[in-house]
Amino acid sequence: MAVRLVVTITAAPGKGGELAQAYKVRCEDCMREPGCEQFEVFQSVLSPDRLALLERWTDQAALDTHAKIEQHAPRIARRIARRQRRARGLSL
Repeated sequence: MAVRLVVTITAAPGKGGELAQAYKVRCEDCMREPGCEQFEVFQSVLSPDRLALLERWTDQAALDTHAKIEQHAPRIARRIARRQRRARGLSL
């Protein structure tokens, strides 16, 4: 059975577009993973600083594999986290 995740993300005021762009490479990378049917970020037209990350995996095993890949890819996670913080207006 397919597994769907919907993650709501709120950017710092005025930073929604920047945060959405920060996810571009991440989405592309995840879409190449086995079992990934969707990994996309959508930006609200009513509230541009509100984003939704939609993930769809063929089954729980595919999602579990994705989680393991994430666990073993700390550099990628740190890079995305830095981009997210910058897009939210935080400097770390």
